[in-house]
Amino acid sequence: MEGCLRVGQQAPDFTATAVVDQEFKTIKLSDYRGKYVVLFFYPLDFTFVCPTEITAFSDRYGDFKDLNTEVLGVSVDSEFSHLAWIQTERKLGGIGDLNYPLISDIKKEISTAYNVLDPDAGVALRGLFLIDKEGVIQHATVNNLSFGRSVDETLRVLQAIQHVQNHPDEVCPADWQPGEKTMNPDPVKSKEFFAAV
Repeated sequence: MEGCLRVGQQAPDFTATAVVDQEFKTIKLSDYRGKYVVLFFYPLDFTFVCPTEITAFSDRYGDFKDLNTEVLGVSVDSEFSHLAWIQTERKLGGIGDLNYPLISDIKKEISTAYNVLDPDAGVALRGLFLIDKEGVIQHATVNNLSFGRSVDETLRVLQAIQHVQNHPDEVCPADWQPGEKTMNPDPVKSKEFFAAV
């Protein structure tokens, strides 16, 4: 296993080829400074769980954009495979047009840097990283290959991150949703929260 990548660390920068609006573009993670980033890895194009996740993130892209957030999907496939998958209709197992870039990690450098490469299978596990405007990893999850992630939960965690970054004297309790009560991380002041629930 490569070095231990942890929450609170700077997200490893990368430069890679992505498919954006059916064109090949070179993108760098550092180009997104000043925005939040959902960086998610998936095993392979033209498989089974992957298209459900990729299209779910695309269908909800407006919700992320409203939160000053870019979504980036990554797999070890080539940009040519990504393009072919995008050009295949959803009902035929493709993903159709996407609202965000799909990145090629053909040399497996990005999945290695983020410590999500499964060396035996040669593909990335379902890693998901929420990166803040300063390029710092605020949240990370890794699923095994056979089950997908929740777009709703990703949005909820993103909103909690943004809330505590905008209100440094508050913390968010379990299952917090925007508009709900937060807590003051102080032994005395936190009693107000517990008294109210």
